Amino acid sequence: MKLGIVGTGLVGSTAAYAMIMRGVGREIVLVDKNTARASAEADDLFHAVPFASQLNVHDGDYPDLKGARVVVLTAGANQRPGETRLELLGRNAAIFRDIVPRVLEYAPEAVLVVATNPVDIMTHLTAQIAAEHGLPEGRVLGSGTTLDTARFRVLLGHELGVDSSHVHAYVVGEHGDSEVLTWSLVTVGGIPLKEFCREIGTSFCDDDKGRIDQLVRRAAYHIIEGKGATYYGIGSALARIVDVILRDQRAILTVCAPVVEVAGVKNVTLALPHLLGGQGILDVFPLPLTLSADEQAQLHNSASVIRKYIDDLEAGTAA
Repeated sequence: MKLGIVGTGLVGSTAAYAMIMRGVGREIVLVDKNTARASAEADDLFHAVPFASQLNVHDGDYPDLKGARVVVLTAGANQRPGETRLELLGRNAAIFRDIVPRVLEYAPEAVLVVATNPVDIMTHLTAQIAAEHGLPEGRVLGSGTTLDTARFRVLLGHELGVDSSHVHAYVVGEHGDSEVLTWSLVTVGGIPLKEFCREIGTSFCDDDKGRIDQLVRRAAYHIIEGKGATYYGIGSALARIVDVILRDQRAILTVCAPVVEVAGVKNVTLALPHLLGGQGILDVFPLPLTLSADEQAQLHNSASVIRKYIDDLEAGTAA
């Protein structure tokens, strides 16, 4: 099983490393306009193969993506300290208008996974370009809030003293400042959060929720301030997404993809729980009717924020 990664910066190369460690695929092709960087990363990654899973890692150009089942797009400008993901829009849109057609020229059957920020809007743009080239609906998706959901679960599990794999909780909406932590849907071992806390004799108040909310919502800013970029978490998230697609695992992940309408906002791309398999997006599970009134309002706001920037992009006014 062949996959490609376009963009060999910190996110792309870390994603490749995570895939090697997980044994995702059999061949990874690294493509970057900086060919020396792609070659060096490929060599370094290939030298890790004997310590993990046997697969082939090499650099290449767009024609070398031929036959890839998945192509991950991580190319783009880096997020600067203090810069929101949405402020990256103008710089990265131009890059994608160049690379997406080149990917589809040689890998027209691939599922495209977008990681470049602002990921919701870049995924929306990618889906538009892909549709112009005849790619079926559902074959373009973004990493969305897959990482945010993982942050939510691991922090909540740590707070409760429970393995995070037994915590079910979703972050939906924008991968960014307006994202929505769906506290009303949280379960631990299948038990609603409030009941679980009562059973184990612990309290969990609004202040605790607020603290975790900020740790999740501000995580990227904290990491970027300290070391300039985030890559381990998103690299691991991308490895998980690609593994689900290649193995047709039909997992439910909070990736982002275009939806007709959500929370009263039409034609927008944002993260919701999606059923993901070998052909990409298989189904979406809309949440507004199951969320609290406050969470529904937050989701509407989040969708509206994304829609505004999509409108700016389409009008050619995004800075």
